[in-house]
Amino acid sequence: MKIKVLGPGCSKCRQLEQVVRDVVKELAIEATVEEVKDVKKIMDYSILMTPGLVINEEVVSSGKVPSKAEVTQMIINGLEKEERSQKK
Repeated sequence: MKIKVLGPGCSKCRQLEQVVRDVVKELAIEATVEEVKDVKKIMDYSILMTPGLVINEEVVSSGKVPSKAEVTQMIINGLEKEERSQKK
């Protein structure tokens, strides 16, 4: 699983990254968590506000720091989509 936190490195971006890392650790899943700070790369995802959260190249959140429960659900949904695509 590939997870990207989009943002210039502001406090909300760092907060979201920490929530994501905590959830990945708690779920004990194999995931790459990457910070994307380059404005041009962030613009490729067509988000209007940071921080943004991208799971397996799908934007799942932007402009806010979702709660830990929300991030957990987003990651679980991403895992389920990953499993379905591998079965095809």
